[in-house]
Amino acid sequence: MKKLKAKKDVACMACLACVEACSEAFYKVADPRKACLEIIEKKGEPKPMVCVQCGKCAEACEAGAIKQNAKGVYMVDKKLCTGCGKCVEACPFHVMVKAEESPNASKCIACGICVKACPMDVLEIVEG
Repeated sequence: MKKLKAKKDVACMACLACVEACSEAFYKVADPRKACLEIIEKKGEPKPMVCVQCGKCAEACEAGAIKQNAKGVYMVDKKLCTGCGKCVEACPFHVMVKAEESPNASKCIACGICVKACPMDVLEIVEG
């Protein structure tokens, strides 16, 4: 299974470069509310909150618009997505996005744009 992961031994400096890269990739604008990952504070330190490809979004999708691909990544089929937002509500990590101006929800597809943007090398794409 391919997924985005935050490395445990590397400190995040909360620069938001990963967040901005993600929102620009999906929505062409640097807006943290439109990124499919977020930086949260945990025990007084910034930590990336990322999609772990758990499938809760797919379970909540009544339209069947979220399916797992051959690499284990859950993808939103824009043709089937009704934009209801139930997947956003179901995401336990709060990293599903439904922007007001978009007809569809979006989620991490483990593309690696955020990984490349992170100056601290905190994020990685892993298999397994």
